[in-house]
Amino acid sequence: MLRLSFSSTLLASFLSIITILGAAAVSGWLGLERFAHDSKSSGATALALNTSVQQLAERSVDLERSARQYLVLQERPVLERFQTARTEAIAALALIETDLPSLASLTAQWRQQAAAIEAAISTTAFPAGTKQHTQATVTALADLAQTNNQLAQDVQRQLADRNHVLLDALDQRRNQLTGHILTALALAIALAALTGWWLLRPLRRIEHCIADIGENRLNQSITIDGPTDLRRVGKQLDWLRLRLGELEANRNRVLRHVSHELKTPLASLREGVSLLTDDVLGPLTTEQQEVTNILEHNTRALQERIEQLLHYNAIQFDARRLDLRPSALLPMVNEVAGELQLQAQARNVAIDIVGDAPVVHADGGKLRIALSNLVANAIGFSPAGSRVRVELSAEHEKVLIDCIDEGPGIRPEESERIFEPFFQGSLPDERSAKGTGLGLAIVREFVSAHHGRILSLPTERGAHFRIELPHAT
Repeated sequence: MLRLSFSSTLLASFLSIITILGAAAVSGWLGLERFAHDSKSSGATALALNTSVQQLAERSVDLERSARQYLVLQERPVLERFQTARTEAIAALALIETDLPSLASLTAQWRQQAAAIEAAISTTAFPAGTKQHTQATVTALADLAQTNNQLAQDVQRQLADRNHVLLDALDQRRNQLTGHILTALALAIALAALTGWWLLRPLRRIEHCIADIGENRLNQSITIDGPTDLRRVGKQLDWLRLRLGELEANRNRVLRHVSHELKTPLASLREGVSLLTDDVLGPLTTEQQEVTNILEHNTRALQERIEQLLHYNAIQFDARRLDLRPSALLPMVNEVAGELQLQAQARNVAIDIVGDAPVVHADGGKLRIALSNLVANAIGFSPAGSRVRVELSAEHEKVLIDCIDEGPGIRPEESERIFEPFFQGSLPDERSAKGTGLGLAIVREFVSAHHGRILSLPTERGAHFRIELPHAT
């Protein structure tokens, strides 16, 4: 099966659109050329006919003048002028007959009447100059004048009809050209939209896959449709996903092994320190007691760090397994605030919950853990007598959860690092409670698993954290 590359698809689409629009342009140009030719031909014909009609009218006047003069003078040159005018008029009639065959009967009638005039002025039936002779000639001249006027009117009517036909043809061709252009534009737009869909759909898919890899969501395979080169990119991304999954599995395995290997000698070390502290091996001097206290404190701290590291590693794995269901945020925040009420009372901190937000698709248990860690972090770093404010709202396609406290705040240069595991930041306020440095890291893990994000926003006092989650659409 033929698979086009990204560049080949663009080139083929570009050439197809040019061909469609070019065909419409050529069709319009040919139509205009045909109309120009027809218009030019019609104009030339109309000019020739008008000239012939004018010449016929002039020769008709000459015929009448010559006929009347001959009736009086009876001179041969006058008769010859009559015959010359008649010959030139017949030549003009021939041109009219050629261009307007429908007027053949009228032109034949004109010839007959002209012949009748000549017969009338040259007849010997009546003596020249008599009343009967003159009356016959005048009657023939009147009939010729009437025929000449009728012929001129018919020629003008035929020319007007031709102009109407030409204008109708112009309207028809204009409508055809408009139809061709609109059809070409519709086809070009449809082709451009199809090409855009064909190219942008895999690009958006690649963008989402890169975001999933960046957020450590490696459990779904990556398949990219579309052009061949984008399919190759999809295969490389899937290889990268698998490779990162292997590295992550190796890291977790090494972490478990190292933790296990450390916990056994660490337990023996703590047991030995306990023996020394309990004077099992004899009483200790003051200096020795201080050393054993330092050893006991550091071994306990080391064991806590190992357990925290294992706990955070388990949370990272658990964050990828979500049971998504429509969840209301306001009742969830109220439950979290109720669970942390004792901690807040112990530090003399009040919790305010304001606003509301639409329903979201979420794993209620994991999102509750994230909210609990976020609010507990705010309580832990808030001074006595202060307030922690939790605001729920919606903005465009996002649900916002803002947590604002009145504690020492976060330095601008630490706004990103504060979400790293075990990073606690600078704490100028000694009253603030030092935590494990995992609370905000856990929040970020669970929020990212829900395709959301957590931000540290600048504020004049305290810390301002914002969780953004997508709507349940």
